[in-house]
Amino acid sequence: MFHVKHSVLAMVLALVWSAPACAADHLSIILDWFVNANHEALFAAKYSGAYARQNLDVQFIVPTDPSSPPRLLAAHQADLCVSYQPELPLLDAAGLKLVRVGTLEDTPLNTLIVLGDGPVKSLADLKGKRIGASVGATDETLLKAMLATVGLKLTDVTVTEVNFQLEQALMSHRVDAIIGGMRNYEMIDLRQRGLKPVGFFPEEHGVPLYDELILLARQDDMHDPRIKRFLAALQEGTNTLLNHPDEMWQAFIKERPELDTTLNHAAWLAGLPRLAKNPALLDQSRYAAFEQFMVTQGSLAHTEPVGSFAIQP
Repeated sequence: MFHVKHSVLAMVLALVWSAPACAADHLSIILDWFVNANHEALFAAKYSGAYARQNLDVQFIVPTDPSSPPRLLAAHQADLCVSYQPELPLLDAAGLKLVRVGTLEDTPLNTLIVLGDGPVKSLADLKGKRIGASVGATDETLLKAMLATVGLKLTDVTVTEVNFQLEQALMSHRVDAIIGGMRNYEMIDLRQRGLKPVGFFPEEHGVPLYDELILLARQDDMHDPRIKRFLAALQEGTNTLLNHPDEMWQAFIKERPELDTTLNHAAWLAGLPRLAKNPALLDQSRYAAFEQFMVTQGSLAHTEPVGSFAIQP
């Protein structure tokens, strides 16, 4: 076993550092956040050589604002972007002309987090409290539905934009709760810091199931042949990651040693069960149900055919 693991790792690291033998097709992707374990399948496809086998040179771009990737994509600043299914109907209604072409993680990760030693013991205790959010419109829709399960409205709380500073805002008591923190990242980090985070999961409090992280393309480019090749590579990379999570982790921190922390390693492992095994696969009924939920919440005026904003390449 030791010999096999080291053979796999040697192969992976060789792929990371070797230059392509011939020019490959460039494909740029704007991430939803700074590089973290939620992007593990994207990087595993690189380390396993899957992109190279599809003749793709994939570039990852980190946004300065987590709400900006869809707008940047619409402005032709990249070929794809990572986004969230709950945000997709709002993007469509805003006329950005973007379409879902793939999925990275197909279970919810978003969580409303409070500190266990704080004043909030239940959702009902949020009345009159301050809640930090990172992606305003989407988070507010989820929050509105969650509050409604205990008879509260958005006007009963104060929502504050905190951008990337979710944990800092909570720990410094600038806010009493945060929404937008991930159960496989912020929850773990707060716990490792010796705090006692408590998570309220949207899908257990009035929000239908949804895909957390998805991949968007411009509607005009949704049939670009590079996308289908990219998704094939992503599926191959995901399978390699599930089979060899430790080897893929070693390749990841070899390339990005600043991310070699106990938090990132724990998040890397915690994210494995949530990966989309077939990234191209589209659950149309799930997307239709969530769009109807957005209409019910008053965030959308009406529904549109799923095919207008989500496809299976």
